[in-house]
This record gives sequence, C-alpha cells and structure tokens, in this order.
Amino acid sequence: MPFYHRMGEIPRKRHTQFRKSDGTLYREQVMGTKGFSGIQSILYHHTAPTEIVKAEIYASCHVGFEEQGALRHRHFLSGQYQDKGDAVGGRRYILGNEDVMISISNPTEAMTYYYRNADGDELLFVHLGTGKVESIFGTLSYRPGDYIVIPTGTIYRIVPDPGDSKLLNLETSSWITTPKRYRNEHGQLLEHSPFCERDIRLPEKLETYTDTGEYEIRTKSRGYLHAHFYQHHPLNVVGWDGYLYPYIFNIADFEPITGRIHMPPPTHQTFEGHNFVVCSFVPRLYDYHPDAIPTPYFHSNVDSDEVLYYVKGNFMSRKGVTEGSITLHPNGIPHGPHPGKIESGIGQKETHELAVMIDTFRPLRVVKGAEQLEDLRYPYSWTP
Repeated sequence: MPFYHRMGEIPRKRHTQFRKSDGTLYREQVMGTKGFSGIQSILYHHTAPTEIVKAEIYASCHVGFEEQGALRHRHFLSGQYQDKGDAVGGRRYILGNEDVMISISNPTEAMTYYYRNADGDELLFVHLGTGKVESIFGTLSYRPGDYIVIPTGTIYRIVPDPGDSKLLNLETSSWITTPKRYRNEHGQLLEHSPFCERDIRLPEKLETYTDTGEYEIRTKSRGYLHAHFYQHHPLNVVGWDGYLYPYIFNIADFEPITGRIHMPPPTHQTFEGHNFVVCSFVPRLYDYHPDAIPTPYFHSNVDSDEVLYYVKGNFMSRKGVTEGSITLHPNGIPHGPHPGKIESGIGQKETHELAVMIDTFRPLRVVKGAEQLEDLRYPYSWTP
C-alpha cells in the first residue's frame, strides 16, 4: 500500500551511521522494487541479513497441469480438502498460469521455519480462523475476511490460533496494488474509491529478537524452495521506514458501488497485479430502476478467465455452490445465471453474498489432482 510509514528506531538521515549502545553499527538494508525506481523501505538489523551459514535446495516448486481438454466451465469443492499443516507447506494448488497461482490451505500448525517469496507478492484471504503473521516489518493479527498483502522478499511466518482455519492463497509473479483508477497522481485513494487508507491495518508491533541458534528461511525462487540457514534470528530488525510492507484490508470494509441498473464487476475491484484483478462481492442493495433485473446478464469474457471463490451467503446467480466453492468460467464461451435465477431476482432489494473474484488476462490451467475436488455436473447445469 503506497503510503509512508515507520516503526521502531531509525536514524534521522538515511545511509548514515546508526549505532547500538555498545558502539557497533546496525546493518542497513534497502528493500526496493523495480530496480530502485519503485516503492521501497529501509530496515535496520542487529545482524547483517547476508550472514548465511548454509544454503541448499529444499524442494521443487514445479506444479503439473492437466492436459488440455474440452473447453468447459469448472466447479471445485474446496471444502472437501481436509488436509492440515502449516500455512505454506499445506497449500493445495487448484489453478494457475504464468502470472498467478491459486491455492487453498487449512493451517492448524505454526510454521517451524520462516518463508519469503522472491518471485512476487502474495495475497492471502482468510476464510476461517484467526492468528498472526510475524514478519521483519512487525506482527499483524488476522481474522476472517482479511486480505493479507505480503510484498515480495518479505520474511514471515504464520501462527494460527487453535480452531478451524482456511486460507485462499494467491502467489504472483509481480506486484499487488490498489486499482489505479481509484488513486490520484500521488497514490492517495480518491473520494469515489470503495475503501480508503483509514481501512488499512498496518503491522501492530515491531518485535525484535537477538537470539542465536539455527534458523531456517525457505525462499521461493527460480522454480525451487531454497533452504537458507542462519545463526541469528531472522526478525532482528530494530526499525524501518518506507512504502513497502505487509498490510491487511478486511472485505467487510469494502463499500459497494450500486446503481439504478446492474453494475459490472469492475466496480467491485479491490486489487490488481500484472495480468489479473481481484474483486470483492459483498452484501449490498440491489439495483433500483423500476424495471431493473438485479441478476447479472449472460456475458462472454472474451479476453479473460473468471474465478469465483464463494465465502458465504446465497449467491444470487448460482445453484449448487457452497462455502469454499471455486468456479472457473474460461474465456471463449459465455456464462451467466442458472435457469430461474433471472426471474427470481426481479423485485429483490438486497443480497447477502460474500465472494472473492479473480479475473486473469491469460488463460488459467487446472492443476493435476484438482479434479478430485471437482463437481463434474457443473458444465451442464445450465440445461433445464
């Protein structure tokens, strides 16, 4: 989120001497994007972040995709995926392309290692559960409905609280930011934006550790997870400032834009990245033209694939979807409301649906094994 923030102790001027109480220097690190022409933050460590004592390949990140089959709509029942684990190691991939990988996870265990994605930003949507994200920028507490934005290169781990937990995960090969049309030339969100900076939650507390021992950071890069080992705690930052840091936005703080007739999905846009957007469908008033048809019209995404993740509520245009359903409507063929949904929507005043939509501008592929969660009847569910 591009606005300035600072935490902890930092020197008055950047790139100047900043000393500990014993007279030794803190180690300054610049985390910058786009070759120093993008947003950045400056962090001050007790120990240099380069002091690796061992590096090795941990595992391949290769994900296999299905062979191309008949072009059709797909429906995956992610609620049937019951495997547990930690928030990163327990990810079950469903869909992906060169720009974004989409997975689900049911984290019940704290990560015993730290993690950083060096390929791009991550966006985690909290469907169920509470917990905290511990990072070099500080600690963030999360709850259901939170979008957690984690910039590339951020060292973090997730510690879930006891109880049911479920995350929808987007791993990108680029950045994630707010929609450009809702920002002015200075990056500030405009008055017609459906949310503003006041809705953003920043790291609550900067926790600094000077412990020694063996600590592992798993770094995703170049198709592999790389295990880097240190003899100092990774979260040894005493202060930082800048524009690059993790933050949280809760879907309940998205204020829907409504109109006299049906508003198209871009009005619900919340985030964007390279070749994809993320939208939030939230409870809202229906269209108020006297002859309005609130249910979405049939439409063809001629240059994008559409994914919907159903969180809760009664989705107005669909039959047979449940909490955790993931639908894929690929480009090239039209999609729209199920039979009877147009007529039943007429005269309705509001909807209580809650869903996350991901539109990609390059075709998505289905990950091998995802068919185990698939509703094979879905492509034919428009036939009366």
